[in-house]
Amino acid sequence: MRRLLGSVRARATLGATLVVAVALVAAGAAVLLSLRSNLIGEAGTRAEHSARAVASELAAGTPYDKLSGLDGDDGPVQVLDEKKRLVAASEDLEKISGTDSDQVKPLPPVAPRGDDDDDSDDHEEVLEPGEIAGESTFRNGSATIDGDTEDYRFAAVEVETHDRGRLVVFAGAPLAAEHGAVRSALTVMLIGFPLLLGVVAGVTWLVTRRALRPVEGIRSEMAAITASQDLARRVPEPETHDEIARLARTTNETLAALETSVERQRRFVADASHELRSPIASLRTQLEVAAAHPELLDLDGAVEDTVRLQRLAADLLLLARLDAGERPTDTKVDLAGLAREEAEGRTGVTVDAEPVKVAGSRGQLGRVLANLLDNAQRHARSAVTVSVRREGDRAVVGVADDGDGVPEADRERIFERFVRLDAARSRDDGGAGLGLAIARDVAVRHGGTLTAGRGPAGGALFELRLPLA
Repeated sequence: MRRLLGSVRARATLGATLVVAVALVAAGAAVLLSLRSNLIGEAGTRAEHSARAVASELAAGTPYDKLSGLDGDDGPVQVLDEKKRLVAASEDLEKISGTDSDQVKPLPPVAPRGDDDDDSDDHEEVLEPGEIAGESTFRNGSATIDGDTEDYRFAAVEVETHDRGRLVVFAGAPLAAEHGAVRSALTVMLIGFPLLLGVVAGVTWLVTRRALRPVEGIRSEMAAITASQDLARRVPEPETHDEIARLARTTNETLAALETSVERQRRFVADASHELRSPIASLRTQLEVAAAHPELLDLDGAVEDTVRLQRLAADLLLLARLDAGERPTDTKVDLAGLAREEAEGRTGVTVDAEPVKVAGSRGQLGRVLANLLDNAQRHARSAVTVSVRREGDRAVVGVADDGDGVPEADRERIFERFVRLDAARSRDDGGAGLGLAIARDVAVRHGGTLTAGRGPAGGALFELRLPLA
């Protein structure tokens, strides 16, 4: 059963069919009850009309054998006296049930129409001779006329006569039409409802299949992408504006982001391997030469290559932690004090800072300032200026130099990993091209931004913007 209902299409079809089935059963029951009530009411009206016609003749003093309503054309008629004895009946009436003459329960008393202070024990309506009761009572029964037995709706009407006392006239109207109409309606429902449910189930199945066809296309394409590992492929986007189209667009956006991330990781690994190869090869060469000729050992060069390897490994480790989603600690950091600490001991660096506090990692933010100062000193002619100020709800740290600046076309590219502009491609003077990339990643992790522009002295200006604590 779980396997049968394992698809959205099957569950949607079953749900729609059940809802329609419940609605049809409720509506069918209401229709049958309403139809039966209306037909019984109509039969009761006809029976009452016949009973009152006979009662009118009795009130006028018509003898029993002259009553026109006893011909049996309009249904069975009985007339009972006050002692519930049969005094007149329709022709060919053989048997009857549902009236007082057949020992069934007596008719309920008729509410009086006269004075409310009438203290009679039986609460019968006070009638004058020749007067007919204003209310009628009804009950269902059966009658056999000339060998045919049918169900009838009987109406009882009381009449006060001049010489025969109070009489009760029972007249019946056949319920065959009511029974036939109810049976016909029930038959139609029993035949039509399953057919209608089948149509609903079929239409729901087809509509759901058509609606979910794009989903199957997305699923199959995603399976193919997973099997081929070709992240350049995209799932088909239906030309609609519904949820499935948005799902396809979101899936393609996810694939694009994943492709970018994987490509970035591949470039990162390739660039890291390239950057590590040179110092490792140089260090190995020096060690091999030193092993063969100890007097030729370049100790300073070996130490320099080792330090460079250490720094590069630290940068790669920090980038790996940032890519893994490491969240900065939520502590308050004084940017002004941090800027003065990083600038201390550096030649040609001046600091103009006002007290500003932000939330984040003191170590990572210090690394950002150190990288920006290293970059500025590498390209400055003589002076580097650090400023810390408040702008609205942001803290702004600016690092400016008086060098040649960054071309406008390269102001975004320099934040990519392992990117060095032509003027800084020397591995002796420049770094591995990771400093600015690390600085921007840390800024983004702290909810801020890092941008490059033109400084007041014509050189580069890097602005770090962070939300205030």
